Amino acid sequence: MQHSVPYRTFSGFLRENFGYRVQKITLDAGLSCPHRNKDKKGGCIYCNAKGSGTGAFAAGLGLKEQIEMQMAAMKRRYKANHFIAYFQSYTNTYAPLDRLKSLYDVILDYPEIVGLAIGTRPDCIDEDKLDLIESYATSRLVWIEYGLQSANDETLKKINRGHDVACFAEAVRLTSSYKVRICAHVVIGLPGEDMKDFTNTARFISSLPVDDIKIHLLYVVKSTPMERLYKKGLYRPLEMDEYAHAVARFISLLPKDMVIQRITGDPHPEELVAPSWALDKRGVRNRIHSAMVEQGLYQGKYFLAEDVTGL
Repeated sequence: MQHSVPYRTFSGFLRENFGYRVQKITLDAGLSCPHRNKDKKGGCIYCNAKGSGTGAFAAGLGLKEQIEMQMAAMKRRYKANHFIAYFQSYTNTYAPLDRLKSLYDVILDYPEIVGLAIGTRPDCIDEDKLDLIESYATSRLVWIEYGLQSANDETLKKINRGHDVACFAEAVRLTSSYKVRICAHVVIGLPGEDMKDFTNTARFISSLPVDDIKIHLLYVVKSTPMERLYKKGLYRPLEMDEYAHAVARFISLLPKDMVIQRITGDPHPEELVAPSWALDKRGVRNRIHSAMVEQGLYQGKYFLAEDVTGL
């Protein structure tokens, strides 16, 4: 763990593994989502038309243009010379195998790209796709990122997630036999959930062979079903203190070697409806850190504890 930070950070993990600064660049491959597209279910209630991405592909930017523009910007801003290519927008295993290979192969032209991360859904993976993804691990550090959001099946139905908890567990089980790191995504503040739900989700993630985790704040985005719920008074976003204390407790339940890649959301200012404090990323991080100190919490403190009623 890093000095003064009571959990294992992603930046620290990267320095441990590479010995130099590595920056992530986010890519939009122009793919879609099976839940929106194939089964016409409309997607998750918090997701807008960009699919949590940049909209770069729709703006006419190919992958090479996206890579080169972002690498140049990262070199100027951070003096970084090494990068992780993160296929972020929508479901990045939702295409025929040959199409996926042609997309992922773009990184092979850039020796400075030392890592590959692929964001997807647990209901959109199979052995052939994992064989392809693992093939890049011979020369790069490789992640596959699965969205779980919550370990409560009722919540997953409520947010129109399109898969259940068992589907996530099966995807993790299948992936664990490959030389690919597994990153789980969870959301704090989903409709109807409370600390008991957050605790159960942390316990569930900790019981699986998951290497990394991203903890997201649920914020309300324009032009989504969540916005309609919010405007009707049917959903109240968490206050910053509520979120910080929830994340602090969540982290205390995780195994100490799990890498925590993210502890809050990252909304686009022009899309955000609420809460406004979600834009203060540094402030949220600092409040989470102080909440952990106030409660005497650190990553792994309650990982093996049977009784967590005091949390």
